[in-house]
Parts: sequence; structure tokens; C-alpha cells
Amino acid sequence: MGAHRTGLRRFTPTVLRNSMTALAPHPLRAYVSAALFVLLVCLGLLVAPAGSAHAAENDVTWTVRTASNDFGAERTSYAYSVNPGGTLTDALVISNNGKTALDLGFYAADGYTTDSGQFDLIAGGEKSVGVGLWITGSRDRVTVKPGKSVKVPFTLTVPANASPGDYAGGLVTSLVQPDDEAGINVDRRLGIRIALRISGDLVPKVAIEDAQVNWNGGLNPLAAGDATMSYTIHNTGNAVVTAKQSAALTGPFGWFPASADAIEEAPQLLPGERWKVTVPFRGVAGAFSLSATATVTPVVIDASGSTTTLSPIVATVNGAAVPWMLLLIVVLLIAAVFAALYLRKRIRTQRQAREDARVQAAVEEALAQPKELASSDV
Repeated sequence: MGAHRTGLRRFTPTVLRNSMTALAPHPLRAYVSAALFVLLVCLGLLVAPAGSAHAAENDVTWTVRTASNDFGAERTSYAYSVNPGGTLTDALVISNNGKTALDLGFYAADGYTTDSGQFDLIAGGEKSVGVGLWITGSRDRVTVKPGKSVKVPFTLTVPANASPGDYAGGLVTSLVQPDDEAGINVDRRLGIRIALRISGDLVPKVAIEDAQVNWNGGLNPLAAGDATMSYTIHNTGNAVVTAKQSAALTGPFGWFPASADAIEEAPQLLPGERWKVTVPFRGVAGAFSLSATATVTPVVIDASGSTTTLSPIVATVNGAAVPWMLLLIVVLLIAAVFAALYLRKRIRTQRQAREDARVQAAVEEALAQPKELASSDV
């Protein structure tokens, strides 16, 4: 399960998300609908105070909360520990604070961690494989009169072959209303998170994957560059974990050490989820070789919210830090020196050749003079 959607903040028990579907095929209306979609999504991702959630527009307001029963009173979310094959029954309370009756959809959905580190639920219509599949509501639609509250029972049935570990999902109430002017349907969703732990061997485990380090020296041959280390935290166990992180970087033989700024703690990751981390380093010398080390300390979170810190995991990766601009300048200087030496040698050779030719001409001229004198005597 990967973190791949945007959504709601992870530590709040309530969720609220708006979604829209187009009603008219006219191109102009489609463009307007798209613009309104983006605007409403940006404005609609609201988080209500813990324990209740609100969605209001055009005098339509309702809240949801956990029912008070043997599981507790004034709970901010649902948290269960169940054996494989176990069953339990609980309830959600919906209150209509508006002036008109509400006809709400009611369903359960699996949860996931978004790319922004927030907890969200999959959209209605998407297939659940865990909590959302194992919960059955007493009804799939609920009518709530103005000023009234309705308790909606639901049953959680864990399959006998379910694997031990942590699961997450939520209960959702949904109100779909058409917006004739915009030509869209607005779906307001309101719900509460469910944390489920299936008993058995709990094996919290985290791996650091795809670690790499890159260096960029820029165009200034005398300035230090920037380096970036990236890696992925993969929850390979069966428990919900978060992780504390730190990173360090050195040049060859431990020279030119550099430390990163404090790195934010990873969000809560469900079993199987991944979280990509990018760590910048400033003022890193181009020492031709870099060694970057990431230290990740997993923290296990149980259903009550208490944490347990595990042994740190360390991953080291090497990379190149070649100052290409400086290297180019050095190569050009060396080439210039060799060119100067070559030209100097060539000039000397040519000068020596001219001198040798002059001497040879003088010798030949000297050898030719006695013959001329002998011819004159005869």
C-alpha cells in the first residue's frame, strides 16, 4: 500500500473531503466545472475539532461522533483489538443541526497515508480490502430530521485467516447535492477514523531503500556545492510505525563533514506503506567522492497512542562530487602549459635547424675556396 493521494491530517479522528462529478458535456461548462472543482477541493479539505466533524453549506450542517457504550464515552476515534475471526458491534451517532432533513450515505472505507503525510480514506466506489471490507453497517443510507440525532450500529467481522498486525480505515457519512449553476455534484464527506489491531505476533520492521546521494557544484569553480541525499522508508512489518531521522555527509577519508538540518519525523505509516525522504546539504566541497549516511529510528505506535522506540537502522551510500568546472579549468591550464612547452621546443628546433643550415653553408663555402685558388695558379 503506497502513499499516493492528498487528503486529511493524520492525527485527527475526523475526515472531510468534497468531490464533484460533471453533469453537462458542454465544453464551456466543463471548463467552469474543472475550475470550480479545484477551488472547492482546496477550500473543502477542512478538519474539525477532535470528537466531532461538521460540514455546512446552504444551512446544511451535521456532526458525527462515536456512541457511548462499553467501549467508552466521548471517544475521539474507534480503536479495537480483535482476534482473527472475532466480531464486535459499535455505533456512530449522526446529529442534524440544520433546518432541513438530511439523507446521508453511510459506508466504511480503508485508510491510507497521503504524500503529504496525512491520513485519508479511499473515495466511495473504490474497493476496500481491509477495515472497509470487514465493516457492515445496519443501513447504507440514513435520514436525520432537523435537530435530531440517529445512532447507526455497525458490525466489524475479522476474517479467521486475517494476518496479525495493524489496519486502519474509517466510517463515512456522505451528502451529495447538485449545483445546477456549476453543473456539478458536490459530495461532502464526514467521518471518523478506525484503528484496528488483529492479535498475534506483532513484528514492527522498517527498511531504508533506494538510498542515493547527488552533488551539484554550480558554475563557480571556487565555491562549494550542494548535495542531496534521498531514500525511502518502507514499513515492512505489520505494525503502524513512525520514524525519527538524521543524516550526515563526509568527503573521502572522513574529510569535509557536513550535517543536515533537523529532519521531520516520518508520518504514521501503515504496514506496507513507503515514505520518500529528501535531505539537502549546503556548502559541500567538491572532493570527488562523498559518503552519506541516514539513520532512521523506528517508533511503534499502539492502539492507545503510546510509543515504543526500536533500534536505529543505518544506511550508507557513496556518490561522486566532481568539480567539473574547476577540473575543466585545470585541464585547460595543463593543456596551455603543454602547448607552450611544445611551441618553445618547436621554436628551438627551428632555430637550431637554421643555425645548422648556416654553419653547413659556411663550411661548404670554405671548402670550395681552395679549389678556386688552385685553378687560378694553373
